[in-house]
Amino acid sequence: MSVAFTKEDSAETASETMLPERPIPEGPNLVTEEGLASLQSKLDLARAAYDEAMQVEDINERRRLAAAPYRDLRYLTEGVRTAELIPHSPDNGVVRFGSIVTFEREDGRVQTYRIVGHDEADPSRGTISFNSPISRALMGKTVGELVSVAGGDVEIVRIGQEE
Repeated sequence: MSVAFTKEDSAETASETMLPERPIPEGPNLVTEEGLASLQSKLDLARAAYDEAMQVEDINERRRLAAAPYRDLRYLTEGVRTAELIPHSPDNGVVRFGSIVTFEREDGRVQTYRIVGHDEADPSRGTISFNSPISRALMGKTVGELVSVAGGDVEIVRIGQEE
């Protein structure tokens, strides 16, 4: 095997192991109880994947397999460390973190979302981040209020809490 081939192979492996950091959003890291449990579970899975990768004998393969779990370990460790748990609180009719908000758009579409932490947010599953533009516009509002969002208005028709 030529030395050039070995160096090229090593360079490819090195570039595979230099993954960009997962960006950490600015501001507080608010989480629900479910969100904190999910972060901890993902951290445990990343730790297990990293530990498994570290058992591989070939150093280049070990680096390649460990790169993503190691990056996730750094991100998730910081997420758990900075998490600010916001417990469920009684419904007082005002939109806040943890609220389930139903609103109607000008075109008649009705949408319902729960306002959660950024790591929990998944609009396709009915959750949006507390720091999203629509959440920021809805916070502190009550049923019947009109809120301007992205050049249009939405009317809050229901506010509830997770059961």
